[in-house]
Amino acid sequence: MRQVVLDTETTGIGEGHRIIEIGCVEVFERKLTGRHYHVYINPQRDIDAEAAAVHGITNDWLIEQGAPVFSQIVNDFREFIAGAQLVIHNAAFDVGMMDAEFRRLNLSPTRDFCGVLDTLRMAREMFPGARASLDALCKRFDIDNSHRELHGALLDAEILAEVYLAMTGGQTALTFAAEETEKEETVELDLSGYEDIDPARLMVVAATEEEVAAHQKMLDLVDKKSGGAIWRREAQEQQG
Repeated sequence: MRQVVLDTETTGIGEGHRIIEIGCVEVFERKLTGRHYHVYINPQRDIDAEAAAVHGITNDWLIEQGAPVFSQIVNDFREFIAGAQLVIHNAAFDVGMMDAEFRRLNLSPTRDFCGVLDTLRMAREMFPGARASLDALCKRFDIDNSHRELHGALLDAEILAEVYLAMTGGQTALTFAAEETEKEETVELDLSGYEDIDPARLMVVAATEEEVAAHQKMLDLVDKKSGGAIWRREAQEQQG
């Protein structure tokens, strides 16, 4: 089976946002072939500051690099992935962004010419209750990602390829089957010297609407890259 491990970087989360980087590595019969596809793209719109903080890509940098617009690279991109099974972490996001780009050019959606395998869903089924982000899976399978200071599409695709092959290797499943779910660390605060303070007199400063909105946008980016901010899921469960 021919597979293409794929990742994208975008201008942000939500309707109207655009792809600014695509990274793909080819896997054939469970072996990396050395073939890859990588491109930066001019999105023709501003990149959100929150997104730039995650991947480090700015509009000025893309212009300096002479990055093409999506219509200029779409044929080469579709030719590279055509007929393959795409391996993507949190596939709903990346495929959704790809399909939005294809619709703008009146082209058929991804699933019309590719299969899709979501490693986030696979990880959650294999390790219920455990963290399923790419970083957490690297730690679980002892894969070095110390060089990953910022998210980049090609680097993330290369790391995901290693993670996917480890997840589906058979032998490694025995090694990690009995591994305990990662435990949360607790931090004790030293409150000595504050015993006489009356809690009722402390001022509570509430977040503004703008601060709350900015926080939610950052959580959306965490959701995209990690497959779900754990504190957001816990809050939803408590409300439910």
